[in-house]
Amino acid sequence: MPSDPPALNRISVLGSTGSIGTSCLDVIEAHGSRLQATALTAHRSWEPLARQCQRTKPRFAVLADPATQKLIGGNAFPRETEVWFGPEGVERISSHPDVDTVVCGIVGAAGLRGAWAAIESGKRVAIANKETLVVAGPLVMNLAAKTGAPLIPVDSEHSAVFQAMLSGRRRDLKRIVLTASGGPFRGWSRDRLEQEATIARALAHPTWQMGPKITIDSATMMNKALEIIEARWLFDLDADQIAAVIHPQSIVHSFVEFLDGSVLAQLSPPDMKLPIQYALTYPERWAGTSPTMDWTRAHQLDFLPPDLDAFPALALGFEVAKRGGTCGAVLNAANEVAVQRFLDGSLKFTEIPQACGDILKGHNFDAQPSLAELLRLDDWARKEMQRWKSSLSN
Repeated sequence: MPSDPPALNRISVLGSTGSIGTSCLDVIEAHGSRLQATALTAHRSWEPLARQCQRTKPRFAVLADPATQKLIGGNAFPRETEVWFGPEGVERISSHPDVDTVVCGIVGAAGLRGAWAAIESGKRVAIANKETLVVAGPLVMNLAAKTGAPLIPVDSEHSAVFQAMLSGRRRDLKRIVLTASGGPFRGWSRDRLEQEATIARALAHPTWQMGPKITIDSATMMNKALEIIEARWLFDLDADQIAAVIHPQSIVHSFVEFLDGSVLAQLSPPDMKLPIQYALTYPERWAGTSPTMDWTRAHQLDFLPPDLDAFPALALGFEVAKRGGTCGAVLNAANEVAVQRFLDGSLKFTEIPQACGDILKGHNFDAQPSLAELLRLDDWARKEMQRWKSSLSN
């Protein structure tokens, strides 16, 4: 089990200008006597990063895109903050001796480098970047076992599973059930998605406020597919020990079912600050900054089976969780480019899982790849997705 957090928990927030990063800073500021933002990173959003640094006065800031160095004015960052440029800076602050905890909030496969450096140096890692485990789950978990780096999940679903599993013995677990809001197209048929799923509609998530990539993933249910793969490695489960259910209210964040039929769940209003705070304070629980359940009024909790015909991305998640090997790296890379093509208008919504499935089938599968092979296939899958021919080009 992870050790108690230090008296003053010095934190690196990777991807501090994203939705996870901004919520993380809210939590840190709410507990300023015990949590400290020591380092913040962004890719090229230097102005939001500079504003965050002016507010929190971290020791370090990193802009992973070195071209941003030419854009920044002399007084943008506070004097207390040392600013680094280039992707190697993310790795440096992830392994820095003056950092206790690394929050991995960089979206996509780009977050792997920082997470790997943090785990390699034995840091406490609050892992919000599901792609790290999707791409290289067995390698990441083996590295964490070797270095003793505690991995605490930040995704609300995996945090719920993590918390519920503390109440029972690991050998008594039967399966976990991840909940999904269903996104903006919940209840839509495949035919309706084919005709009416626009970019604007796909970005209008009914529950969560997230960046465009994760919002589109939620609409296709690829986000749940990636979470299934992540859970496979994070909790050392077989693929058939993982299920998914549609839960529109997003109050029950996941279930754990035990051999005797008991089911434990974690409930809270949808707000990412709660799982972020728990990852920073575990095993302690501090007074929260998130909304709490109002048990003086009536609540309705609905649970529906997912429609695999309308949302075939979910089936890809189960397939990849079962096969392992190189499949996660290929699916994730293909999906990242497919989402961007959809947002650019060169791919239909329903073609996202179709194209990802085609590229997954077409790759040379390796059951036990090296990290170098996974990175090579990540690049290969991205190029294949760029070449994939959409009906929009006819």
